[in-house]
Amino acid sequence: MFQVCPSGTTGASCVLLGKKDRPSFHGTSTSSCSSEAGAGIMGKRIRADSPLNELQRYFFEDGQLKSRPTLCIRCLQEKGVKVPRQCGNGPSAFIPRSEFAAAQNGRDEKAKDLFIDVFLQSNRLDHLTTVMGLHPSYLEAFLRTQDFILRGDGPLPFNYRHFIAIMATARHQCSYIVRLQENEFLAQGGDPEWLRGLPFIPDKLRRLAELIKLLVHQPWLITKEHLEDLLKGPSSWALSELVQAIVLTTHFSSLAGMVFGCGINPEIDMEGGHTCRPPSLGDDPGSPSNNNYSEELEGASSNVETLMQKLRELEEQTEPDETLEEKLRKFEKVEKQNVELSPPCDETCQDTADLSHYIIDPEFKYQDFAKRGEVSQIPTFKAQDYSWEDQGFSLLNRYYPDVAPMLDDKFRLAYSLTYNTMGKKEQVDTSLLRRAIWNYIHSLYGIRHDDYDYGAVNTLMDRALKTYIKTVCCYPEKVTLSHYESFWRDFKHSEKVHVNLMVLEAKMQASLLYSLRAVMWLYTR
Repeated sequence: MFQVCPSGTTGASCVLLGKKDRPSFHGTSTSSCSSEAGAGIMGKRIRADSPLNELQRYFFEDGQLKSRPTLCIRCLQEKGVKVPRQCGNGPSAFIPRSEFAAAQNGRDEKAKDLFIDVFLQSNRLDHLTTVMGLHPSYLEAFLRTQDFILRGDGPLPFNYRHFIAIMATARHQCSYIVRLQENEFLAQGGDPEWLRGLPFIPDKLRRLAELIKLLVHQPWLITKEHLEDLLKGPSSWALSELVQAIVLTTHFSSLAGMVFGCGINPEIDMEGGHTCRPPSLGDDPGSPSNNNYSEELEGASSNVETLMQKLRELEEQTEPDETLEEKLRKFEKVEKQNVELSPPCDETCQDTADLSHYIIDPEFKYQDFAKRGEVSQIPTFKAQDYSWEDQGFSLLNRYYPDVAPMLDDKFRLAYSLTYNTMGKKEQVDTSLLRRAIWNYIHSLYGIRHDDYDYGAVNTLMDRALKTYIKTVCCYPEKVTLSHYESFWRDFKHSEKVHVNLMVLEAKMQASLLYSLRAVMWLYTR
């Protein structure tokens, strides 16, 4: 800790900063104090009569009191000790750090309170939570749900829950979540040997790898036979355990998309998250590489105005009297266009960590539900035949009580969240746009809403937006900064984060619908 020497005192009677939450510089004497620095790295002394700018240099940064760790680190650096620093500029490689200032500085009270809760529980405020804090009402529902599925009532032991999260996110090569969950796994008393890979885990858990593979990439392939196989044998699963495992898998595999879609930077204690190299003169401490984004936002409005005009035209249209066949043709048109939006084969994964020891069949990936020029072997999932509201919710509530209302609240918030703005425009009804995005995400997984006119998808969503959403949904590890920058260039970063929240929740809901329908089939077929 740093010491402030009052007038006429010796080093032994210096005040230790860090004993109090905030220092007081009032009433200090103007007489001189010995200018000798005290011995010991943690005992650096400064003069109480030092000019204000010198005090600020030691104790304040950006107008705020430095934390005690910051003071210690600064002192070590001044002694020539190489101290690792964070590589990334803020929580996101895509979003300027200044976007998060309101919550981090306490101006957004709700976000600040949530951040404090997260820190007290996990001893860190992680980057993903910080980005989600742009939408505090959603973050509150998200944290409540994630805390329950990991730490609340349920049939699975806690170490199993965290390891399932590892297995699910490893399929998308998301080392960010994998490392956080490895730490949680060990904190819950998990066997470190398990972290060597699937050959070292219990057979019961290893048998889940096939279902996780399907849930993450192609949930429409899940049948009741996949579940029956897990419910039998010497290392069998209880159905309630299996349902909880399904919820964990769909939650964390969808969350991996959020990590890549928002360019979440590694935490400082993760590989790739720190360096001992001093910052270069060209480093911008406040912004990621896209630091001209805000300038473009200031001068751009054409995209917003064009989209607003399309929204007005759709609102003014009378409901067309279309047959089911006509609506089906529009849906199939969207499906065929989806095939053309696959990312280039030369796109490489953002994350270079090797997580292959946590997965089986690494070549198994998402494939378009409807292939170009082919008739799908899997029938389209009709939302009217099996929906979350009418069937999925009640079935989940039967086998995993309490979590269904939490998921329902989370789905609803992501879907209905609005501030009635688009870019710099205010008082905008975005309901048609949000519905188009949600239903488009479902279409990527072969889910069709019979009561929806899919012509609105092509009217409101351009190719750049569709490409970004499909990449985040289906190949999140391939998302790049150019994907993020290419859509909605004159919208706010918080609005782009909202798109990611909708991707997270709509994808999770789609995967849940397929798996819960298979649970229903266990007793009806």
